Amino acid sequence: MTKLNSIGIAKKPKDTFIVVAMSGGVDSSTVAAMMKNEGYNVLGITLKLYDDTKQTSQSKQCCAGQDIMDAKRVAEKLKIEHKILYYQNKFKEGVINNFVDSYLKGETPIPCVQCNKKVKFTDLLTEAKRLNADALVTGHYVKSITEKNNTEMYRGIDLKRDQSYFLFNTSKDQLNFLRFPLGSLLKNETRNIARKLELNVADKPDSQDICFVPNGDYVSVIEKLRPDSFNKGNIKNINGDVIGVHDGIVNYTIGQRKGIGVSDKIPLYVVDINANKNEIIVGSKNHLVKTEINLKDINIITNDRNDFKKELFVKVRSTGRLIKAKINLQNTNAKVDLLEEEHGIAPGQACVFYLKNALGYKVLGGGWIKG
Repeated sequence: MTKLNSIGIAKKPKDTFIVVAMSGGVDSSTVAAMMKNEGYNVLGITLKLYDDTKQTSQSKQCCAGQDIMDAKRVAEKLKIEHKILYYQNKFKEGVINNFVDSYLKGETPIPCVQCNKKVKFTDLLTEAKRLNADALVTGHYVKSITEKNNTEMYRGIDLKRDQSYFLFNTSKDQLNFLRFPLGSLLKNETRNIARKLELNVADKPDSQDICFVPNGDYVSVIEKLRPDSFNKGNIKNINGDVIGVHDGIVNYTIGQRKGIGVSDKIPLYVVDINANKNEIIVGSKNHLVKTEINLKDINIITNDRNDFKKELFVKVRSTGRLIKAKINLQNTNAKVDLLEEEHGIAPGQACVFYLKNALGYKVLGGGWIKG
């Protein structure tokens, strides 16, 4: 019987055909190089997701013109085949339009989750399978442990880079086909590998902005796509008194303190957004405290439902902490009781479930926070 190779497949590396999703950044480029050096049969695929002619080599976005050229140069250096897939229409329909619609509902969306689910792990994965690949490999910082053709997802060891929050909505079938070799590395170790291999992207800045939102100015994106959506409305306090006027709910997010446009003797925060009435509700920081969350569109990726009977943790924002919680699953919904207080939980964000075991923090799944 052939033993499992480094990505959990019962083949020799030279007989294992893998597709590497190459974004043009240091992480995916290093993964491609690692796989090539281990003897795998590697095809690099880069997705063109949107058009941006102003991007430069120092850009902190991803998936546009300069990144495609960087990925191409890496592929040439590694002597691997490289393909470009033009997914601008898919990306606009599945990610950008969803992003705008979510803000207009008074939510705070996470487009990276939608991109992974609808484009990278659906369309790209379908293409990889069409090419008869054995796996789709990415540069995400999460650990995947594969045994008996079943893959479980864990937080990456580099907690500052861990991307498990953004991957909770991956289906079980997708997860079983995906591999994440960087999950056991720290970011500086990845860069050191890239330098030793003399990759042109070794010192390229990390992508920080949402790829289609230059400089984090999401309001300008919405204004361009939906110019008629900026309607004035009331700003109210928690007692229902009108204390100001806003220029459009898309200018506000739950937990926001600066730029609200009204003042009081105590600091005011956005505590609720009522899209139906076009109203912003403000209050003190105490009014942001929550101990209960209702979720919709639950996605479960653990094979063991008994995991939910154990001590669990949740994360309610990508940069947030792990919070002890009890989770009551209700078909496609869930009720989460937080055992610790948390502030500023926003509809449209994700609540991701974790279980701590001997291997680390296992991702059980998650859901979308309801208003």
